[in-house]
Amino acid sequence: MDPVDLPSPVVRCAPVRTDAGALERELLARVDGEVRFDAGEAAGFRVKVPEASVCCGLAWISTGQLNVAKRVLGHTIDVLREDLRRGTPVVGLEPSCTAVFRADAAELLPKDPDIERLRKQTRTLAELLVERADDWQPPAVDARAVIQRHCHQYAVMGFDAERNLLERAGVDADVLDAGCCGLAGDFGFEKGHYEVSMACAESGLLPAVRAADDATLVLADGFSCRTQVEQAGTGRTPLHLAEVLAAALRGQDTEPERPSSPGPRALLPLGAVGAAAAALAALAAVRRSARNC
Repeated sequence: MDPVDLPSPVVRCAPVRTDAGALERELLARVDGEVRFDAGEAAGFRVKVPEASVCCGLAWISTGQLNVAKRVLGHTIDVLREDLRRGTPVVGLEPSCTAVFRADAAELLPKDPDIERLRKQTRTLAELLVERADDWQPPAVDARAVIQRHCHQYAVMGFDAERNLLERAGVDADVLDAGCCGLAGDFGFEKGHYEVSMACAESGLLPAVRAADDATLVLADGFSCRTQVEQAGTGRTPLHLAEVLAAALRGQDTEPERPSSPGPRALLPLGAVGAAAAALAALAAVRRSARNC
């Protein structure tokens, strides 16, 4: 099956301040604005992007606004309900949002059977490809990579499927045991937190990235982790696993252009970072194409 160009599977929470536009465009362009879902299509899946805006509600969960989070999740269920009841897997590319669907949502709305379906049917991209397409051979990447796991990969999803997929793609993976990147959503952007944020990053992540040679990839599925590395003066632009697989499928170089200088953290729309980072989880409902043939 030829890859199908799709609208960017970027979901936006409401309300998100209009000054979050630059951050939205950055994530849209980086993770899936142009990447498409080559890996899913190549493995025999038909990718479906939600037609309406959906959100995991993490921005409100993390600030204690649980009633708002419940309403946001209720809207998301309304959008995904038909696919959930068909048994369609839901793929989350952003670990923090995926973790909400796998854990927090069921705790907030324990009596909703569709929330339980969402919990059971949500998978990371690697989990989908390993569990549902175990006969698919990923494209050869044949590179060394330094990999930063997201905190929710430690706590909720694990990293076994990613290790499996990377090994099958020929990636010599140095999976760091460095703990949190230090940015932690909007924590590192808040006044008084910068020093603590950078101290966390310097405890393992940033030294490993600086020590990596130019041929070594830097992988981080989490938006916060990628932002921390990119803005810490390392000169590296971390990649999402989906970007690496998509580039390899197209026969392209997997290393993006290096930024000319670290992006100044103060120029980001600080008030919207927490909401936008949670809102811009790239979600796609995916089903085996054979099921509908």
